[in-house]
Amino acid sequence: MQYDVTTPEQYIAALADDWRRDTLEQLRKLIKTSAPFLNEGIAYKMLSYSDHSGSLFHLNAQKHYVSLYVGNISAIDEQGELLAGLDLGKGCIRFKKSVPVASTQIQAFISKAIALHQAGKNIGC
Repeated sequence: MQYDVTTPEQYIAALADDWRRDTLEQLRKLIKTSAPFLNEGIAYKMLSYSDHSGSLFHLNAQKHYVSLYVGNISAIDEQGELLAGLDLGKGCIRFKKSVPVASTQIQAFISKAIALHQAGKNIGC
């Protein structure tokens, strides 16, 4: 889904008050806690987290899942161990209603992506 908003606050306010909002808020908190230096904004009609060298993460609530866009997943989780059991695309991680954020290793994945980004590695977002 695309939201016609210009600020993160407007984006959150536009979300339906259901599991997708809760999931997105949990992921948002993980990103903001792990990387307080990233600027939260809106890009491509979704939440965006970036610094002077570009975007690192995007978050978007879809009809049936919440997406965390990270660029090239295999550049971050080469063996696929951190994201085992999650629905993945080439550059996105889909959280469905049946998968609680707390039952995954997404925190470790986010931390690794941030560390690689800070080390100057290209993770492709």
